Amino acid sequence: MEKKEIVKNTKTDEPVKFKGKFISAIGKRKSSVAQVRLYKNGKGIIIINQQKLSHYFPEHSFKIIVNQPLKLTNHLKDLDFSIIIKGGGKRGQADAIRHGITRALEKFDKKLRTALKAKGWLTRDARINERKKPGLKKARRAPQRRKR
Repeated sequence: MEKKEIVKNTKTDEPVKFKGKFISAIGKRKSSVAQVRLYKNGKGIIIINQQKLSHYFPEHSFKIIVNQPLKLTNHLKDLDFSIIIKGGGKRGQADAIRHGITRALEKFDKKLRTALKAKGWLTRDARINERKKPGLKKARRAPQRRKR
């Protein structure tokens, strides 16, 4: 019996090009850095590294994280975003994108600041991986001691 494998190419979709003026912002989390561009009068399209949001984050939980500030401010269907993300893992990238989108929304409309600040999304989460120290196995894990 042969198994047939169906492979879907996510890059066959034509890349969406946004035109016009934009508002830019940078979001960070752990070692991820997101460069966010907000385009007014859009259709709610979010492009991450030349891919649609659903292709870049197939997991539903990461899509929810990215869309949180848009749902809170009721701008889910009227703004477009072009995002370049580098570094880190998927969770850190999703948090960095949320931070960048939040900063861009604040630049877009100053009245949204109080709602976004209340959720804590404007503050950069500065927790990063602790470095390994000499003489230890990890950042804090000391070598095991022998009794005899």
